This record gives sequence, structure tokens and C-alpha cells, in this order.
Amino acid sequence: MTEYYRKKAEKDVNHYIDGILNGDRVILAQAITMVESNAKRHFEKAQQIIEALLKKQSSSIRIGITGVPGAGKSTFIDSFGTYLCNQGYRVAVLAVDPSSKVSKGSIMGDKTRMERLARNPMAFIRPSPSGGNLGGVNRMTRETIILCEAAGYDVILVETMGVGQGEFVVRDMVDFFMLLVLTGAGDELQTMKKGIMELPDLVVVNKADGDNLEKAKKAKQEYNTILHFLKPYTDGWSTRAVTASALKETGIEEIVQIIHEFAGNTKASGLFYRRRNEQQRNWLHELVKHELYQHFYHHPMVNQQLTHFEKAVMNGEKTVAASALDLLALFIKE
Repeated sequence: MTEYYRKKAEKDVNHYIDGILNGDRVILAQAITMVESNAKRHFEKAQQIIEALLKKQSSSIRIGITGVPGAGKSTFIDSFGTYLCNQGYRVAVLAVDPSSKVSKGSIMGDKTRMERLARNPMAFIRPSPSGGNLGGVNRMTRETIILCEAAGYDVILVETMGVGQGEFVVRDMVDFFMLLVLTGAGDELQTMKKGIMELPDLVVVNKADGDNLEKAKKAKQEYNTILHFLKPYTDGWSTRAVTASALKETGIEEIVQIIHEFAGNTKASGLFYRRRNEQQRNWLHELVKHELYQHFYHHPMVNQQLTHFEKAVMNGEKTVAASALDLLALFIKE
């Protein structure tokens, strides 16, 4: 690289760093686009920006929100985020959005689902299309969190669409995890089957309004009974269930108070910071696995021989274990 282009690249990086630190939403969005890019030149520049911003201290709280289909996550986040903005907080919403396997585009249009929040100058909404790759979501969303915190956002809301493994990915990148549920229709049993009940720090029985209010109160009691027999995900914290109505905007204040209580308790015990450190360590290992996986399947010799080994395994000519070791030997050889 010539001296001219080196200086130009440095200037570009500093342009992004300064813009993000000044809270420029346009520059923040451009930097996130760079993080999401698969181009090598963008990856290198994005890592320089992130490394510079890692040093910026942030007092933010990262909140994961998931829920069963139809639980009203979007309406809840719209009300919850708007309430926080009205309290003076700057809120970033990062939606871990499942993508169409055909078009690779985002299925959900996040800004159309959160109309009030999208118009609020204190808020920033960004979908993270996964392209069907949870490893990609892991890296992109984590790095986007860093950028948003550096831009001055106090509350980072990470929404998962409730499609399985996404909840476990998000749980390992947030401080506080919230599960939205509905009343009736065997919902309690479905949630138990998924194992998701072991993950949240708070269960919110949403749509607690109108004719559904009494059912919601009963569901809250049932969930609290279930939670009593489960080991909390966060040591020293008792996971509880509450009712809320995103439509009527009731229960939101109580939820915010619970989150404050959680942050205060975990920071006092040191768990808040230990968890973040552990998440960074886990992230490192997950990225190494992801990159090795990508490099393995793009290796020319592996590409050339993979079909042969697949056929041998399917025809019963070779064991799976021996085939895997032979393919790994091809990968390591060069």
C-alpha cells in the first residue's frame, strides 16, 4: 500500500470513529454495514474501528428479548423502548432477524413493526439478517453492540425471533434476558419443552388487558410456580414472572424497576462484569470455530474430495469417523 492510500485509509477509519463517538446515526449505520460485509477490505477496516472503540467506557445494559410466536414482541419493544426514551435513555434495537434461504434477505421489516420507536430521535433500530448463519449473527450483533455503546446508547435491546438456537446465541451476549409469553393454548407446556425457561431473568406475560387480564394473572402465578423449581440462569437472582400490556402500556414501569434491581445486584456482587468477561472469552472460541468451519469447507482439496467421501459414507464403504479424519488430514496437509 502506498503512503497516500495508507493515510487515506487511516483518515477513513478516524472519520468513522469520530462520527460514532459524536453519536452520528448515519455514520453508525454505515459502520454497521461495514461490519456485516463479507468483503476482506471492509472486515479489516471494521476491526480497526471496533478495536479503537473498545477502549470507550460504557455504562450501558444489554437486554435480550425473545418470545413465543404471537407474543407481541414488536409491539412490546415499541412500547418498552419508547418508555425508556421518554425517561431520557438512548435506546438501540438490534433484531437478530432470520433470513430467507432463497433471497438471503430479511424476513421481518423491523422499522415498520416499531413505528413510534423508529421515529424517536433517541432510538436507533437495526436488523441483523443472518443469511441462515448463527455464527454470522453472533459476530455481527456483538460488534454492532460495541458500536452502539460507543455512540452513546444506554440500553441495547437485542431481539430474537424465537426460532430455536437464536435464543441461546443472544443469551450469551446480553446482561439481562427477557422471555415474553402468552396465556392459554398450552403455551406454558410448549415453553417448558423448548428449555427456554432456564434462560430468562424475567418472564413477561404479555397482552394482560381486557378480557385476557384475569387469564394473564393466572398464567403469571403458574409461571412463578414453575420458576420456583428451576435453577436461575443468573446466580443470586430469583427469576420471576410479571404481567404487562404493550397495547395499554401497563407493567412497563415495573419491568424497568426490575431491570434496575438486577443491574444493581449483579454489579454489587461483581457478577455483571464477570459475565461480560466470560462472554468475550466465549465469543473468541465461537469465532475460532466459525472461521475454521468456513476455511475447511472452502479448502480446494476438501472441496474436491468431499463428494467422494459423502458417497463412500452413504454407500457403507467407509466409516463416518475415518472419512472425517481423512478430510481433516487434507485440510491440515497444506
